[in-house]
Amino acid sequence: MGRDDRQGLVAPVLAYDDSLRDRVRRNLAGHPRRVLSLGERRHAAVAVVLVDSVEGEDRVDPHQPTTGEMDIIPGGAGGLDGRMVGVSGGAAFLLCRRAAGLNSHASQWALPGGRVDAGESVTEAARRELDEELGVTLSEGSVLGLLDDYATRSGYVITPVVLWGGGHLELRPSPDEVLAAYRVGLHELLRDDSPRFISIPESDRPVVQVALGNDLIHAPTGAVLLQLRWLGLEGRDDAVADFEQPVFAWG
Repeated sequence: MGRDDRQGLVAPVLAYDDSLRDRVRRNLAGHPRRVLSLGERRHAAVAVVLVDSVEGEDRVDPHQPTTGEMDIIPGGAGGLDGRMVGVSGGAAFLLCRRAAGLNSHASQWALPGGRVDAGESVTEAARRELDEELGVTLSEGSVLGLLDDYATRSGYVITPVVLWGGGHLELRPSPDEVLAAYRVGLHELLRDDSPRFISIPESDRPVVQVALGNDLIHAPTGAVLLQLRWLGLEGRDDAVADFEQPVFAWG
């Protein structure tokens, strides 16, 4: 399935302008955020960075899916081949493909982020991780707001921090952590074939799948991106904390 095959599914490109920034900030500010207690879990923050992008700048995906790689997707891949191509254009967010050599969640999709250090706020942690992983430095003034917490199967509570990048930005991915960084147009979040919810025998919670490019993004990243659409773009206040991760992401 290439970009031409998705023309009827993908919404028009969104302008990266003050109107978008103000809409997202207003929607987040008016939202009574759902906060989860840590308990035995560790606290992490991820950076949801809104940037500008140029249509066609993502013609090549450095990750080449191997034979059978898509077979692990619950509910089936639906003809998708796993490549992240044809997704840029207009207002976008930054998405990372994790490096293949990492000890956990290698080659999986992720937003820039990591553990909140002692004495750090979640906004400080998200901005630090963004700098460490993608070489992008943003000030505290770039923060538009926070999305709901999401608890992972691996023992973390993730707080998503939404940031305004202020332009196209130069990305310098850290090769030890990131195989590649993508500018994914926000219009991809508005596709008619997304989100998708799948049942699995291991859980009574629905697995959420967000279609981007020629792949499906699962929780926790998929849950964060779905709330970015629902709350940030549409002003819709629906919870995402009860959406399940696929079993391959439980470790």
